[in-house]
Amino acid sequence: MLAAGSAPSISCQDVIVTDEAVAPSPRVIGMLGGMSWESSAEYYRLANELVRERLGGLHSARLVLASVDFADIEHLQVTGQWERAGELLAGVARQVEAAGADLLVLCTNTMHKVAEQIQAAVSVPLVHLADATAAAVRRAGLEKVGLLGTAFTMEQDFYRDRLAGHGLTVLVPPADDRAEVHRIIYDELCLGEIRETSRQVYRDVISRLAQAGAEGVVLGCTEIELLVGPGDSPVPVFPTTRLHVEAAVSQALAP
Repeated sequence: MLAAGSAPSISCQDVIVTDEAVAPSPRVIGMLGGMSWESSAEYYRLANELVRERLGGLHSARLVLASVDFADIEHLQVTGQWERAGELLAGVARQVEAAGADLLVLCTNTMHKVAEQIQAAVSVPLVHLADATAAAVRRAGLEKVGLLGTAFTMEQDFYRDRLAGHGLTVLVPPADDRAEVHRIIYDELCLGEIRETSRQVYRDVISRLAQAGAEGVVLGCTEIELLVGPGDSPVPVFPTTRLHVEAAVSQALAP
């Protein structure tokens, strides 16, 4: 009999190990974030929600998140120092791998310009955002999409060519629309500012892309999903943040 206030002792023989207890753990997702942290917070939230949906109960995502100072990255972007930006992010990717990541996600569309540089620096796979997005577009049976994002993403070929490699035709807005889409991202969304006037700007840009023949629209900047969604478009939208996280979680939970 136990004395009042005492706790029972448990010996090794008392512990029953079930098959569930020894089942292999999900892979660890490594996130390279902070570009901006507004969207990285969405990555973290979505990863945990999706794992809970798929595994149930109190399950959450096993992940490592490294968040860089976006001001440093933005300076390298505007000054065209992409090689240096790639070196910086490659170094962060090595740290994330060393911390236990089994796969990596780069929590930004624009910096996929240096995705190959990052992949070359690590031994674990990098889940490419554009590949996950293109797969979703093809599953929807579409071939021609409009692309919204930063000026770098819309105007340079690293992202458009990746989508085109999956058999997609990619349309981008005219110059004036591109400039306004870019401005809203950096001057508002990356600072956590959500304005109804800017939502209307995006709705108008999306409508013009649809009129130009886009069967769907890729929200090719992780912050754009903070502003617009399916209800703001006459054609299907493809939210790259969610699609990217879904692909990463699927890989993490795969047998």
